[in-house]
Amino acid sequence: MIKAVFFDLDGTLLPLNEEAFTKVYFGLLLKKIEGLGYEKDKFIKTLWEGTSLMYKNDGTKTNEEAFWDHFKEVYGEDKYNRDKKVFDEFYVNEFRNLKVICEENKYAKEIVDFVKSQNLICVLSTNPIFPLSADLTRMSFIGLKESDFDYITAYENSSHSKPNSEFFLDLLEKFNLKGEEVILFGNNDVEDYLCASKCGIKCYLVGNHLLLHPEYKLNPPVIKMEEVISTIKDNLNND
Repeated sequence: MIKAVFFDLDGTLLPLNEEAFTKVYFGLLLKKIEGLGYEKDKFIKTLWEGTSLMYKNDGTKTNEEAFWDHFKEVYGEDKYNRDKKVFDEFYVNEFRNLKVICEENKYAKEIVDFVKSQNLICVLSTNPIFPLSADLTRMSFIGLKESDFDYITAYENSSHSKPNSEFFLDLLEKFNLKGEEVILFGNNDVEDYLCASKCGIKCYLVGNHLLLHPEYKLNPPVIKMEEVISTIKDNLNND
C-alpha cells in the first residue's frame, strides 16, 4: 500500500541544467565574499572538499557539521565565526539570482497538491548538501513553499547523502515506512533510481534533465512530468 511520495528537487521538480547551475552558483558566491580575504582557487577547492565530505558522510555527524568542520580546519574558528552569517545571508538573498537559469514547471504545485489530497506523506528528498534556506529559495522558483511538504531534507537534518542508500533508509525510519510503501520521482539513475531501489522504493525518472550513467546498465522507468499524477494514481489503484 502506497503511503508516501518522495520528490527530488534539482533537475526533477525544478528543471535545470546542473552544470550551468554550479557555474552560476560559484560565480555568485565568489562575488558575495569579495573583500573577505579568500583566495579564489583555495576557496573553491575547500568548497568541493566540504561537499565531498557531505557525500561521504557515514552518519556520525550532520552534513552541516561535516562541511563546516572542514571549513574550520582550513580557515580557522575565527574566520568561521566572522563569516558564517555572510554565507547564511547568501542563500536567502543572492542565491535567488539562480532563478534566471532555471525553467518553469507548471505541474509542480498541482502534483504536490494532489499528493496531499490523497493523504499521502509528501517528502522533498533533495540531496542534502545545502541549508534549508537554499532549498526554500530554489523551491520558490516553481511556486512551492515549506508547508507544501511534510519534510524537506537539508544539510542541517541529514547525516547521509545520495547515492548512499542510508539516505533513504533514514527517511523510511523517520516515517515508519517500508520501501514498498513509497514512490520516488527523480532524475538521476544512480542517485535516485539505484539508491532508492536498494531500499525497495519504486522510482521513476521524470523530466527533461535526466542524468544517466550507461556504465551501470540500469533501465529505470522514464515518464514525462505531466504523467506524474497519473502514475501515482496507477500505483494507488494497484494496491
